[in-house]
Amino acid sequence: MKKKWFYPLGILGFVVFLNTGCDNKGDSNPAVTKAYTTLDRTIVINDVPSSSPKLKPSDVSKFSQYGYGKWHFGPGLPCQRRLDLMPQTYADVTSTNKAKLLRFFTITDIHITDKESPAQAIFFAPLAGMNGLSCYAPLMLYTTHSLNAAVHTINDLNRDDPFDLGLALGDMANCTQYNELRWFIDIMDGRMINPDSGGDDDPIQGPGNDYQDEYQAVGLDKSIPWYAAIGNHDHFFMGSKVVNDRLRGFFTGNKVLTLGNIFTDANSTNESTFSQGVLDGSTLYGSIIDTGVVAEIPTVPNIVADADRRSLTPAEFMDEFSNTTTLPTGHGFVQSNVLNKFGACYSFEPKLGLPIKIIVLDDTEDETDVPGQSLIYGYGSLANGRFEWLIDQLKDGQANDKLMIIAAHIPIGVTTLPDPVAWYNASDEAAIIDTLKSYPNLILWVSGHRHLNTVTAMPSNNPDHPENGFWEVETKSLREFPQEFRTFDIVRNSDNTISIITTDVDEDVSEGMFADSSRAYAIASNQTYGLPFRPLETGSESYNAELVKQLTTTMQNKIQDIGKPIGK
Repeated sequence: MKKKWFYPLGILGFVVFLNTGCDNKGDSNPAVTKAYTTLDRTIVINDVPSSSPKLKPSDVSKFSQYGYGKWHFGPGLPCQRRLDLMPQTYADVTSTNKAKLLRFFTITDIHITDKESPAQAIFFAPLAGMNGLSCYAPLMLYTTHSLNAAVHTINDLNRDDPFDLGLALGDMANCTQYNELRWFIDIMDGRMINPDSGGDDDPIQGPGNDYQDEYQAVGLDKSIPWYAAIGNHDHFFMGSKVVNDRLRGFFTGNKVLTLGNIFTDANSTNESTFSQGVLDGSTLYGSIIDTGVVAEIPTVPNIVADADRRSLTPAEFMDEFSNTTTLPTGHGFVQSNVLNKFGACYSFEPKLGLPIKIIVLDDTEDETDVPGQSLIYGYGSLANGRFEWLIDQLKDGQANDKLMIIAAHIPIGVTTLPDPVAWYNASDEAAIIDTLKSYPNLILWVSGHRHLNTVTAMPSNNPDHPENGFWEVETKSLREFPQEFRTFDIVRNSDNTISIITTDVDEDVSEGMFADSSRAYAIASNQTYGLPFRPLETGSESYNAELVKQLTTTMQNKIQDIGKPIGK
């Protein structure tokens, strides 16, 4: 690429490796390691020295010099026993974990990013406030390496305590692109990964020593089936706008995307006021180029086009999951589902003889919706028949005595409008929650989207029937600190209640790996954007819990002899 520098709004500079010149071949074949979770140790952030200047997110070359992105290991977090759904009289009950019914992991909001794509929103990072990371983050160079490290960590955990399945809860891709989705699936499959797009770039000559070099992904252990839910970034431009014909042309073209003001102009995707910029993958530091006010830029040079950057429709996105070497083929998105209007909704029973049903729900907005209050398409919604489909699934699970888990991208009942990650219609959301509470076999809703690690109790509306409540657990994003996934163990207790034991897990990385740089960049991003490390919501950084749930008498009897005894 021809390099041209612009500095609108004070955001831009250049991006530099923290580990320049290091041998990073360890990302390809990391050694088998002890499986740690946040029960064992946590990542503690070092304070930036008071003498250090305030840096911008793009000042990556200065991060290490001024003490940004530094961390050390600290003590583990306890597993907090939560009785929010239980009657007050249960507090003094003595109960022990007897048998494990199901073990799975959730991973979400990976946002695999083609950093050289011309169709991004880098220009708007300084206008997005605390959401600026969605537009520009230094770790955009390392999203594939971060996922590879997470898969390696899952495999280590699986070796010691096998998983029954995994759930990818949406936003696998950052911006609907074919190559972004292929990198995600290929990393899960353990294929060769070439994270370069457009021209053949090699900032440091030789293999395995820069972020553009091809590497062998670890691949998820073939014994673990994994399933996927669709997220708003998987079928909307930057998770926020319908991909129209004009946008679609920029994805595969040789010009950097131009837009109007995406925050104030409903017609922004058809305007050419601001050049969005791109990372120059031919430079050692992934320099941000070609961004600014279009009228003030004399000439925006061409970039190298790439047909693999094409934007996928939801049907094309789901169909791509059939091109895989891990199981199950389609990862839930089977062809019969893809061809109907509920293509991203499906259900399955993970283990033969186990009365548990998992309902994978598409609760993202539809392309036919009118934009919400923030002019974006990031709200929760079950319009166009999906609510009725969900009710049918719940009725079936209840009638056939199945415990039920809902897996969806967007959480429910955790925030309100005008928050742009709330639900599109607040009255619909309240009605859905009340309906969910009428199915006592629903035990858990798992989700991503907000990039938080929260646990929310949804207690029964009738204190005489505590079994009508359910738990909701959100999983953190790999896009930002702390880059974590979650494990879940569904356990039968000695009094025939169940416990949902959920644990946060940090990626296991070694010094010198690209994934180690990804962690440092994630920490420095929080520091430079001014994001708190411990937001106000309880447990939104890291949080481990044992969530107790009352069962109906029917389900107590059905599961009383089921499961793998604890400790055996």
